[in-house]
Amino acid sequence: MAPRCSNAVFAAFNVVTLLLGAAVLAAGIYYGASHRGGGVTECERFLRAPALALGGAIVAVSLAGLAGACCRATPLLWAYLLLTGLLILAAVCFGVFALVVTNAGAGRAVSGRGFREYHLGDYSTWLRRSVEDGGHWARIRSCLVDAGVCRSLKNNQTLDEFVNSNLSPLQSGCCKPPTACNFTYQNETYWIKPPTPSNYSDPDCNSWSNDQSELCYGCQSCKAGVLGNLRSSWKKIAFVNAAFVALLLVVYSLGCCALRNNRRHKYSLVGK
Repeated sequence: MAPRCSNAVFAAFNVVTLLLGAAVLAAGIYYGASHRGGGVTECERFLRAPALALGGAIVAVSLAGLAGACCRATPLLWAYLLLTGLLILAAVCFGVFALVVTNAGAGRAVSGRGFREYHLGDYSTWLRRSVEDGGHWARIRSCLVDAGVCRSLKNNQTLDEFVNSNLSPLQSGCCKPPTACNFTYQNETYWIKPPTPSNYSDPDCNSWSNDQSELCYGCQSCKAGVLGNLRSSWKKIAFVNAAFVALLLVVYSLGCCALRNNRRHKYSLVGK
């Protein structure tokens, strides 16, 4: 009874992960389908490949675990354990790596402002390169525009209300010009440049546009805001990653029990 119970628990768990993998796979297919009149956006293409890869991997591993437990296919269980072990190693390495690369960098306080401003040079070299690459940034920028990061700012605030607001790293970096530019405030996403040309010390001042599809999405501060948002989200990522590793360890243990049960079943058949 105990071996059956152990294998049943292992099989039930893999049914759950199989359904999860199918849902992720369906999301990847959904992102790849032209479900709107404008077709597939660049952001949706950016999300499609990881979703398809992750969903396919979860489905394949879950099927191997189910077949190994229900059909007592020992080679499949060995493959399952190998893949799960690699996933545990990868998750641990990812946690350490992400902690190292996001350790540096934080928003700078601005005098008389309730928000912080973000500078690309404050972050690790690896993170800077990831957003400075033109191809990567084009996809990230497309996602920011699709998500309407700056549309949420349009509350018709007065200047005093705006400068005392608590902007997110993305809003501070992508939706307004840097404070050092000294532009004239009209509303949250519309600023007037001085009438006379100026030699700005910050190149983002020249990059700013009142075109609502442009704003500061091409600015260095926007790239820094993306990294600032990533850094501020690290606690959540670390919690999820730790929970994922713990879950994988439980799965690995159940897989080992199922493998041992298969061996016992095989020896009991030989003994008969």
